[in-house]
This record gives sequence, C-alpha cells and structure tokens, in this order.
Amino acid sequence: MEKDNTVIIAIICCLLWASVYSTIKVGLQYDTPIHFAGVRFIIGGLMILPFTVRPTAFVAMVREHWKIVLLVTLLQGVTNYTLFYIGMDLVPGAIGAVVVGSQPLFTALVSASMDKEDKLTKRKIITIFIALMGLVLISAGRQALKLGSLAELLGIFLILGANLATSVSNVMISLKDKKINPFVLSSTSILISGVILFLASLVFEQRPENVSLPAPYRISLLWLSFVSAAAFSLWYMLLKRPGVKVSELNLWKFLIPVVGAILSWIILPEEHPEWITIAGMVIIAGSLVLFHWKGKAKDLRQ
Repeated sequence: MEKDNTVIIAIICCLLWASVYSTIKVGLQYDTPIHFAGVRFIIGGLMILPFTVRPTAFVAMVREHWKIVLLVTLLQGVTNYTLFYIGMDLVPGAIGAVVVGSQPLFTALVSASMDKEDKLTKRKIITIFIALMGLVLISAGRQALKLGSLAELLGIFLILGANLATSVSNVMISLKDKKINPFVLSSTSILISGVILFLASLVFEQRPENVSLPAPYRISLLWLSFVSAAAFSLWYMLLKRPGVKVSELNLWKFLIPVVGAILSWIILPEEHPEWITIAGMVIIAGSLVLFHWKGKAKDLRQ
C-alpha cells in the first residue's frame, strides 16, 4: 500500500512546492528576503506542532535524535533558504522554479556517494543529463539573448547552492535515525530555522520603519507557511519509508519547474512565457516521462 501512494504523495508535495515561486515573489514586494523566510518558517513550524506527539514524547525524541535535527536545521532550513530567498529576489519567479528543477541532479550525485544501495544507473544518468541540458538551455540561453542580467546569473548560482544543501539534507534523513517521527523532525527543524533566520534578518537586513502588510502579503505568508508544514512533513515521511531511494524520489521534483513557471506566468503580471524557457521546460518534463516510461517497460518484462 505504501508503494502505491508514494508516487501520489510525492506529486502532491511537488505541486505544493511549485506554488511557492510566484507566491514568494508576491511577498518579496513588501518584505526583505531573510525576514520573510524567517516569519514563514516560524508560522509553518507552529502549524505542525498540534499534529506531532505529546509534549513529553516530543522533547524526548528531539533530545535522542538531536544530531539529525541539527543537521537538517542547518542544511535544509538555514543554508538552503538563506541562499534560496536571496536568489529568488534576483531572478524572475519562473526562472527560479526552473533552476530548482536541477535538484534531482544534485540529489542523485550526493546519494550515490553516500548510499551504496542508491547507485547511478544508466537510466538515471540519461534522465539527469537530458534534464540538465534543459536547464543549461534556459540559463545560458537567456544570458546569450540578453534576457537576463548579471544579478540574475548570481541568483541562479545561489539557488543552485541551495539545491546542494537540500540534497545533502535529504540523503541524511533517509540514512540516519529513521525512528524519529517525521512530523517532529519537520516541526523542530522548520521552527528553529525560522527563529535563526528571523534573528539574522534583524542584524543583516534593513527593513523600512513603516512596513505595510497588505492582504496579498498576508495571504502569501500563510500559504507559504502551510506549504512548509505540509510538504516537508510528507516528504520526510517518504524519505523514511523502507525501499524508497532518495535519488528516484527526487526525480519527481522535475515537475516543479514546469508547474512553477506556469503559475508564475499566470499570477505575476510582469512575467510572461519566453520560447527558450518553454523549450527547456519541455526537455525537463520529457526526461521525467522517459525515466518512468522506461521503468514501467522494464517492470513489465520482468
């Protein structure tokens, strides 16, 4: 039964994550990147708490598995989202979604180096190579056609750095301390990350004295907090399932750039489709279809 719904849950998580790029761009119109991320994760972490375990069991579990909680907090929460939010402030929402689509590449490489049972198969390498070509077409092509600035290129590299931090975090969750409740792990790591980012924003960011908090900002903040609470909790649950390979699970994240770019074009009036971005998206989506089509064909032959 778990195998049957793993793909469904993975797709739901990716669709939720795909919605954040346009939503973040809305929120960043009214707030600074690190402060916005900090408030989002504080609210998101608090949202999960009622669905975890009894307070005494919660504290005991965090104390017992403090190493993995600390690693996930530093990698997934602080490092990933500091780089990600600053990067997203420099690139269009659609481009941010597409660049994040390279994460399966990083995850496959990291997982192959850390997990002996998750090897880089020929089918996986072909899928990653095709998807990477789509990403190169978008990022390099926009520079060649002078559609993007040097600041945008910096934003792309920052988001790629965020991808690497997330990949290492995902593999560690899969390999270490499988006994910790995924909701306890997500709530603790997200909440602590939020507090760290919020405090860092007070030191490193200069926010306007009279900050306006209109309805679009509040709506974007609440939606992003919900996505953090729901998607991370479900994803951590999948990572801890027996037999789930991190690199194959993360291949579903190739859905994120396609859906995320489309949502950005719909929601953000200043963004519109460009042929080079669409071509890259088609290549990326095609790589995912090819991977799972070949996988099904192989299963039928066995």
